[in-house]
Amino acid sequence: MATKANLKGSMTALVTPFKDGKVDEQAFRSLIDWQIAEGTTGLIPVGTTGESPTLSHDEHRRVVEMCISESKGRAAVIAGAGSNNTHEAVELARHAEKAGADAVLIVTPYYNKPNQEGMYRHFKAVNDAIGIPIIIYNIPPRSVVDMSVDTMKRLFELKYIAGVKDATGNVARISLQRQAMGPDFIQLSGDDITALSCLAAGAVGCISVVSNVAPRLCADLMDRWFAGDAAGALAVQDKLVPLHAGIFTEAGVTGAKYGLSLLGKVSEEVRLPLVPSMEPTKQIIRAAMVHAGILKA
Repeated sequence: MATKANLKGSMTALVTPFKDGKVDEQAFRSLIDWQIAEGTTGLIPVGTTGESPTLSHDEHRRVVEMCISESKGRAAVIAGAGSNNTHEAVELARHAEKAGADAVLIVTPYYNKPNQEGMYRHFKAVNDAIGIPIIIYNIPPRSVVDMSVDTMKRLFELKYIAGVKDATGNVARISLQRQAMGPDFIQLSGDDITALSCLAAGAVGCISVVSNVAPRLCADLMDRWFAGDAAGALAVQDKLVPLHAGIFTEAGVTGAKYGLSLLGKVSEEVRLPLVPSMEPTKQIIRAAMVHAGILKA
């Protein structure tokens, strides 16, 4: 079972590479090996950045299995298993556990707009069905609902609820959650640009989209912070800020895939309703990669 010790640092919300409409398994495995070599401590397959909404269930399970088999224990695997259908979330979480995932990432149910009790019961159903850590993914801008600190505190009393990927964009939530649940509650930033601020408030890592493209820099920021070098971490942040902004000019996954395509790692191919980044966005991302020092001018 994953522990707090290895659910920290720079963790990548992996893109799912495609080739001619199908999952590009070779590119995905190569991406995983490169991520680990560059210092990434955790891998998150089939999250939103992995285009999970447009993967079939068979593809979803296959991507999780590939991630686990390719990483070979060299990095923690937190498998995306979220759904706005509780039964489906339970089944995806059970598969992830059976496949050997270290933990699962479960998003607050989107579109249905459950109240706090509904969210509690949704996560409790997953907790009662598996035996590995569960990271709550709280992202109000996409799911519409916002899990309260009180609900999170109730859930943390359950055996397998371990922490949160906080994508509220509100750094104060890290402090409030730390006050309510204590330091053993694993807090991970879900917004690249606030990751350093979240670390200062008590977070222990970031589940990052930008680290698809800049894994070494994202890992270096974390390493410097945990080594007590706040000034060094800030210097890395200064390199990354334009890339943090640029990749999210449109959908994060399209920005990440474009950046990766410039590095020769994956194609830009995405599935509808997403389309590749528009040309003005590409220019922003390219310039940001040059600023970060990961692409020559």
